[in-house]
Amino acid sequence: MSDTFRMLINGAFSAGTSSFEVINPATGQAFARCPKADETLLDAAVAAAKAAFPAWSALPVEQRAASIEAIAADLEVRASEFASLLTTEQGKPFDQAMGEVIGCTYVLRAFAGMRLEPKTLRTAAGNLVIEHRTPLGVVAAITPWNFPLVLLMNKLGPALISGNTMVLKPAPTTPLTTLLFGELCRAHLPAGVVNIICDENDLGAVLTAHPDVAKIAFTGSTATGKKVMASAAAMVKRVTLELGGNDAAIVLDDVDPKLVAGKVYAGAMTNAGQICVAVKRAYVPSAMYDDFCEEIARLANEAIVDDGAKQGTTVGPIQNKAQFDKVRGLIEDARTRGKIIAGGEVLDREGYFIPPTIVRDLPDDAPLVREEQFGPVLPVLKYDDIDDVIARANDSEFGLGGTIWGNDVAKATEIAKRIDTGTVWINQHLAIDPNIPFRGSKQSGLGGELGEAGLHEYTQAHIINAVELA
Repeated sequence: MSDTFRMLINGAFSAGTSSFEVINPATGQAFARCPKADETLLDAAVAAAKAAFPAWSALPVEQRAASIEAIAADLEVRASEFASLLTTEQGKPFDQAMGEVIGCTYVLRAFAGMRLEPKTLRTAAGNLVIEHRTPLGVVAAITPWNFPLVLLMNKLGPALISGNTMVLKPAPTTPLTTLLFGELCRAHLPAGVVNIICDENDLGAVLTAHPDVAKIAFTGSTATGKKVMASAAAMVKRVTLELGGNDAAIVLDDVDPKLVAGKVYAGAMTNAGQICVAVKRAYVPSAMYDDFCEEIARLANEAIVDDGAKQGTTVGPIQNKAQFDKVRGLIEDARTRGKIIAGGEVLDREGYFIPPTIVRDLPDDAPLVREEQFGPVLPVLKYDDIDDVIARANDSEFGLGGTIWGNDVAKATEIAKRIDTGTVWINQHLAIDPNIPFRGSKQSGLGGELGEAGLHEYTQAHIINAVELA
């Protein structure tokens, strides 16, 4: 891996018009510089994607699939290199970074195996009706800093296999793994099929409003997602939005509280809680509330919080200073409203470290309960009535995911049907499969990713309705 990073425009590497620092969140210090695009380079990237679209979309799907498979194979060979860079720029422990990289290969291979077969809707009485799907054109993929690689693959896989071309714009705090991925794209794709530009959050509106961009695929905050949606409205662009969440874990009264506490803890603290579908609030029956709190606090206190590059680290730093300050503010507010039983103090060291923090006895209107913390802080709330806790779980502007924990799976399933989110997992968490659609409800998203439904998001459905000439 070179210490020099370059953008990818029309099959050529670009040093950009300027550059900016990339910070290692474990030290708070810059460790690399990222090239920066201006509007002229952005226009060149879109133009390259537009020019490459006719030939790429006309290729037999098996040839497109072979290119995606080749990228996955190279990524697998270089997994350790990618994971090391991911840990340095994002902060997550190396084993979690390696899991993300390997997960990318699964996503790419899953989409490489999908096909858009025409559907015959009618054949009766000389009337033939067929639905077939065609690619949209240039797709702008805007990705976040928490999972910069795999969330990109969720967009790149379906876009490329269906015949689209792309302009990628990674988050400015984690751009380097995407730029490194550009080496694989350059090696295995025709020039212009995938282009990568970087900015400091100053080109997003230009990209989304660009007249030659047919679709925007965005993952990030709900606030930014609203701006993306507004930008797309003028030209009625296709939009996929995967936005924020405030996912509830509901613990039922037939479980071992200590067993489930461990599972909820893992769901809340993986990647330092920086997951859109992390457990962000836990509801526990009053009868087992104290036992649950005691166990989850024990687990939090035993966490090894350190640089993700160090062996044994279980919780890395918050990815950036702005998020670090936000999470710290939520902790200070919670300190005055509830009882902190683990963590609660930032580490006195370089970097953006907040230890796993558990807060009990908070009211439902506390910001830590109402907002998406996106950090290693979990409120644990008690309940007595199942109908009441369902109402409390649904009382949110968000609706991305959630979990139910119970020995009676049939009962848990009936409860899950009443939770207003795109996904509810029962007795598991983060069971994300590239073959299963993932969607948000309410202000957590629009459209879907993964599965056949996610593939369809990158296509236009055409109906052909034919009868014999009378």
